[in-house]
Amino acid sequence: MSHAIVRTYNNFAQKLGILKDIPLLIIRLTLAYGFWNPGIMKWQNIDSIASWYASMGIPLPTLNAYMSASTEVVGSILLLLGLAVRVISIPLMVVMVVAIATVHFSNGFEAGDNGFEIPLYYFIMLFTLLVYGGGRLSIDRLLKKV
Repeated sequence: MSHAIVRTYNNFAQKLGILKDIPLLIIRLTLAYGFWNPGIMKWQNIDSIASWYASMGIPLPTLNAYMSASTEVVGSILLLLGLAVRVISIPLMVVMVVAIATVHFSNGFEAGDNGFEIPLYYFIMLFTLLVYGGGRLSIDRLLKKV
């Protein structure tokens, strides 16, 4: 009986394997959407963002405002396309660590309290992309075949 259950489970798991790239695509698209608006908002108000960064004690606030805005906008485009996914995941992870440390951590975990819940989820999704890449449904995969 237990062998039949194990065999059934293994067959089920093997069949699900054909879907393994779908979650990577969904993660990429979710993150691209999630970073796009904050990145554009930063670009539209870059001086205000630099002032806000300065008020939090972030060093070189103007440079960091441009760097975070650029990382978020370029990162959104690259994630959408599935291009350089592993590379862009690293600076986006840094943006999330800085956001957690400077803005969200003191508010606790809950997203409803502006806590670090959402940036942590983004960090975990970015780490997943760093480890697994963008999947078969990406430009990275096409370039790998060349």
